[in-house]
Amino acid sequence: MRSTADRIRQAFSFEIIGLLIVTPLFAWIFGHPIAEIGVLALIGATAATGWNYAFNLVFDHAVRRWRGTPHKSFALRVAHAVLFETTLLIILLPIFAWWLQVSLLTALVMDLSFAGFYMIYTFVFTWAYDTLFPPRERLCST
Repeated sequence: MRSTADRIRQAFSFEIIGLLIVTPLFAWIFGHPIAEIGVLALIGATAATGWNYAFNLVFDHAVRRWRGTPHKSFALRVAHAVLFETTLLIILLPIFAWWLQVSLLTALVMDLSFAGFYMIYTFVFTWAYDTLFPPRERLCST
């Protein structure tokens, strides 16, 4: 399992790298000023950072309890990415619509685009992170 410090490093590095990629890309794709998308991305990243920590903590404990190990299979990595991004999409949809002053449908399209990007990014990032910083096995005493 991961220490609190390691989980914090994972969450912050995930968000910082993601922001550096997504802000200029989505400002260009959606034709909004980079500052407007940057603030929206920062709001989303702040919400996602807290959610990332909580979600990964619960997910890792569930995986360890279910499988007896914190190591994730390919299918579990896909489930992790899909569940994380789906729940985050639900949290962020009204914020997108309000901040950009667009309809919920337009915000949904934009949010789905962000979610699609981050779903792939989440998969790649967590796999790379687990490779660079493998979780430690911890014996359960039950």
